[in-house]
Amino acid sequence: MNRLYRKFDFMSNFLLQELSEPDKRKVMSCFEPMTFKRGDRLFYEDGIPTGIFYITKGTVKKYKKVVGDQEQIFYIYKEGDLLGYHALLSDERYQDSCEALESITTEFISKDNFMELMETIPSLKAAVIKNMAHEFGVLANTIAVLAQKAQTPRLALFLLILNNRYDSMGIKLSRQDLSNLIGATRESVGRTLKEFKDDGLIEIRDKKIFLVDMDKIISKVEMPLSVNRRLIDS
Repeated sequence: MNRLYRKFDFMSNFLLQELSEPDKRKVMSCFEPMTFKRGDRLFYEDGIPTGIFYITKGTVKKYKKVVGDQEQIFYIYKEGDLLGYHALLSDERYQDSCEALESITTEFISKDNFMELMETIPSLKAAVIKNMAHEFGVLANTIAVLAQKAQTPRLALFLLILNNRYDSMGIKLSRQDLSNLIGATRESVGRTLKEFKDDGLIEIRDKKIFLVDMDKIISKVEMPLSVNRRLIDS
C-alpha cells in the first residue's frame, strides 16, 4: 500500500492476515454468521458493545450525528475489515454508529470470545493495539483535510481514497453519503461531480463513480499533503 493511502486507511483488513494459520482458525471457530439489509445498523451511538464484526461481503459506513440530523462519516468499511473493537476494549459505550450501505454478510465474535482470543493469541492482541494507534493517525489526517482544504480538493482527495478502497471497481456511494464524508452539502458535491465529469476526470455508470484521469484528479488536490504522481505510485 502506498504512503498516501496508508495515511487514510484503517488497515483493519490486515488484522487477521497477520496471524498464523492455527491462530486464524482459532479465531474463525468463534465466528457466528449474521446478515444485515441496507440501512440496518450493526451498532449505534451510545449502545453497549456486545462483540465485533468481520465483514465478509458488502460495505458499511461509520458515522456520528452532528448538527441537527446531519451525519459526519468517518470511514467506509468493506469486505475483510474487522470493526467494533474500540468501545469493547475501552469498556465504554459506542461513540458512533455503523450502518450497512447495502445488503451485507458478516461474522460476529461475542465480547467474551473476543476477550478470550486477545488473551490466548498474543499476536492478535499486538496487532489490534498497533492498529488502534494507526487509526488515531488516520483520523488526525482526515480531520486536518476537512479543516484546511476547500471542497474541490477535499472531494478529489476522497475520490482517490475511495477508489483505492473499492479496488478501482467503481465508487458505489450515494451523493448524500459522499457529501457527509467530505463535509459539504449534497448540492455542492453534485455540482463539483458534474464539473469533474464534464472535464473528463470521472465517469458515472450504474450509479458508480469511475476515475478516468488520475493525473487531473491528483492536480485538484492542491497539496500541503504533497499528493503527486510520485507519491501516489510510491
